[in-house]
Amino acid sequence: MINNIINEINSYDKVLILGYGREGKSTYNLIRKYLKDKKLFIADKNSKLLNINPELNNDTNVEFILGDNYLDNLDEFDLIIKSPGINFKYIDYKEIEDKITSQIDLFLRYSTCKTIGITGTKGKSTTSSLIYYILKSMGIKSLFGGNIGIPVFEMLNEIEDDTVFVMELSCHQLQFVKSSPNISVLLNLHEEHLDLYKSYEEYINAKLNIFKYQKADDYKIWGLESKDSYENFKESNNVYTYSSQIERVKKGVLIKEDGLYYVEDCNKDLIYDVNRKRNLIGNHNLYNIAAALLVCNILELDIDKCCDLIDSFKGLEHRMECVGTFNDITFYNDSIATIPLATINCIKSIDNISTVIIGGMDRKIDLSDLVNYLNNEDKKIETCIFLKDTGYIICDELKRLGCMKKLIKVENMKEAVEKAYLYTKKGCACALSPAAASYNTYKNFEERGTDYKKWIKELS
Repeated sequence: MINNIINEINSYDKVLILGYGREGKSTYNLIRKYLKDKKLFIADKNSKLLNINPELNNDTNVEFILGDNYLDNLDEFDLIIKSPGINFKYIDYKEIEDKITSQIDLFLRYSTCKTIGITGTKGKSTTSSLIYYILKSMGIKSLFGGNIGIPVFEMLNEIEDDTVFVMELSCHQLQFVKSSPNISVLLNLHEEHLDLYKSYEEYINAKLNIFKYQKADDYKIWGLESKDSYENFKESNNVYTYSSQIERVKKGVLIKEDGLYYVEDCNKDLIYDVNRKRNLIGNHNLYNIAAALLVCNILELDIDKCCDLIDSFKGLEHRMECVGTFNDITFYNDSIATIPLATINCIKSIDNISTVIIGGMDRKIDLSDLVNYLNNEDKKIETCIFLKDTGYIICDELKRLGCMKKLIKVENMKEAVEKAYLYTKKGCACALSPAAASYNTYKNFEERGTDYKKWIKELS
């Protein structure tokens, strides 16, 4: 596989590594390991890239395009190995689309092992981590990478033909792929990343690429609970679906109040009882569990053993993570919640929640569902603490509607936690569940969640 990837790259004259973060650096390292004298180009917005990576100064076979104009003249290159974080919203890429590839694309194109790819607006980190946890716990040779964890080029030497490779795949990684995984999972579709795409349709099409290049004997798992996922659904061979609506499940998993049922040929068998004690709290996680069980079914694993492993899976940091109880208040870190639906699910899942911290970068996503939920449907939340920028928008709208909850605007995370300690009832819970991205204040949602946890402990 490595030789095929290297030969593919070497077959082009002018090769550009677009973006020099962790993935771009691992792309460079792989190429240099096998093609020491290959002429390369590196483009990155950071004009001080060579100061941060001084070892690049010793490579006389690299030319650099650095600074604000690093995306100019992309048509001059024969192959563009794009890092997922590069924003193409304002780039007319139609004429160069065939030249664009990535680590994920090259890996999928030449992989000889079984690949499982998971995408979706919400739940992909939990679901992909859960599937990997099940496989590892059952002694199956498996690896985990993609959008979470290690870039795939750093694991190529570990892959054997009998390896099962589990990948969390973001829309950015899928946008320009020309290959798809053997088992492809689409969990849901909701408005997200509109700051990075020309339209919501472009975002959806990027996600749907997870199915686009599958072979006849590959498998599709399609979550049909969300409206946009259902409206884009296309019936095909080897497709499994899951939903709470029976008419959407011909073969797959039906999610009911008492459990998950496997449906096929009009037969319906209970495979997971919702009364089981599990660490993945919340009804929304039943949809992630359904997707994982369908993967296990395709792999012909022992479903009873898989269910036991699902119960023992502890979940991930920053995803409805219980930070602990301080001053008789239980704090939850749900910094991964970057859309309104995720925050609504968080509030529904925590029984004793009375305070929620909301707000982040304004990406022009529709916030009305969260506003309406807090104003009309939610009976648990007494105090809403709002961070800039979307928090202020939600706060102003709730005030306009005459919402009777305590609505507090704060300037930063420290002040948010201070207010949470001040106004949350003893014996109740507070959750950071922003319903927005973090980039107006933090590098990523992990940094935001870590800052939240730091202030909880320092101010306790």
